[in-house]
Amino acid sequence: MAKTITVVGMGPGGKQYLTIEALERIKKANYLYLRTEKHPIVDYFKSLGIKFESFDNIYDTNENFQEVYDKIVDKLLELCQNRDIVYGVPGSPFVAESTVQKLIHIARNREDIKLEFIAGASFIEAIINVLGKDPVNGLKIIDGLQMDCQKPDTDVDIIVTQVYNRFVASEVKLKLIEYYDDEYEITIIRGAGIASQEKIIKVPLYELDRVDFLDHLTSIFIPKVGNDIKKYKMHNLVDIMKKLRSNEGCPWDRKQDHQSLKPYLIEESYEVLEALEKDDIELLEEELGDLLLQIVFHSQIASENGYFNITDVITGICRKLINRHPHVFGNLKVQTAEKVLINWEEIKRREKEENSYTESLARIPKQLPALMKSYKIQQKAAKVGFDWDNVYGAMEKVSEELQELTDALNSDNKDKIYEEIGDLLFAVVNVARFFKIRPELALNSTIDKFIKRFSYIEQTAKENNQKMEEMTLEEMDSLWNQAKKIEKKY
Repeated sequence: MAKTITVVGMGPGGKQYLTIEALERIKKANYLYLRTEKHPIVDYFKSLGIKFESFDNIYDTNENFQEVYDKIVDKLLELCQNRDIVYGVPGSPFVAESTVQKLIHIARNREDIKLEFIAGASFIEAIINVLGKDPVNGLKIIDGLQMDCQKPDTDVDIIVTQVYNRFVASEVKLKLIEYYDDEYEITIIRGAGIASQEKIIKVPLYELDRVDFLDHLTSIFIPKVGNDIKKYKMHNLVDIMKKLRSNEGCPWDRKQDHQSLKPYLIEESYEVLEALEKDDIELLEEELGDLLLQIVFHSQIASENGYFNITDVITGICRKLINRHPHVFGNLKVQTAEKVLINWEEIKRREKEENSYTESLARIPKQLPALMKSYKIQQKAAKVGFDWDNVYGAMEKVSEELQELTDALNSDNKDKIYEEIGDLLFAVVNVARFFKIRPELALNSTIDKFIKRFSYIEQTAKENNQKMEEMTLEEMDSLWNQAKKIEKKY
């Protein structure tokens, strides 16, 4: 015959939160077990002569809460083998009570165990009461011990639970500063609803771990952030773009489509590259935002036409990353970055259902700058062995193509010159690839160097009261060499 574990919610602390049904069941219990005796209502039970046992000894002999909760559940299952028992938990059985969730999970597959529940007010009701807040306007509850996976939402009020010591408070603070200004005012609440123990203070976020009364009865309340001071999140950007594209939005934004936005996508991508080239972190932050805007813009247009939205885009890339990293999210063992790339390419070929290596080459976007595209094509060809043994073979090819260009020039055949210039550039890219130098970046660096040296020629000419148009090539070349010497000094 199945034995019953009756789980009773003891409320958050004060007698006013203990229901009559809960008190009656506790009084009548032949075998009463409390998760912890460190609960304000326990003194009241003692005054009534109620007998009980607690699991506080398990807290003292285990390293973390996960182990504690597992051991408590194991003990409860052992105790109820031959008798019905009553299990008292702080607050409500269904709010931030891991042992209850574990019991429910186990009981689903056990015919010898039956669970009953007696409702109790949770600490949430007590906090709402002392703050005078209505949760219908938006409230999110976060476990302070699980903030790696539970994220704040600055658009609603937040309650963070289990901020029970300074170490936890410090960890919580560091996470919250990612979403709120470090001077944002928060409310620390200890012992909500317990007249003799209740403490409520408001402090800036950065002082959270400096408070000296943090314990197991402590939570923090963070009010939602106004638009004037908020740190915006991805969904805010999506909402802004929806507004801009709406009938009440911006005429220019409404007018755009995928084709008209192409130049901006290219421009913003290159501005990100320029920020990287300058090693300017502040500029990089700004330019990444501009690039992200283009992604959201295209996603919104697609959504309006019934194709996909930003959630689909994010879902797609998340699935792709998980699928292409079986050595991280699966059981595959990979030791080197080179092996990772090999696996990545093989997985891509399977995803794209490519039946030949040529299909892989043809899949490289035609819109890529030619230097970048040739580099990627050579990379893919090299992976199947179509490559020089070393860079000297690639250098010889450059010499060969240069001679063929010279011959074409002598023949004055423009079509042949066109072809041979392409061959020479392709051969030079091959040399760059052997040194893992991106030719696009190398050429841009040379362009910057050319502009700098040309500027020196022009500036020096002005200082000498010369017009560049009237200078000889030898005079300009001399100044060019001076600029080179100056560069070498630095």
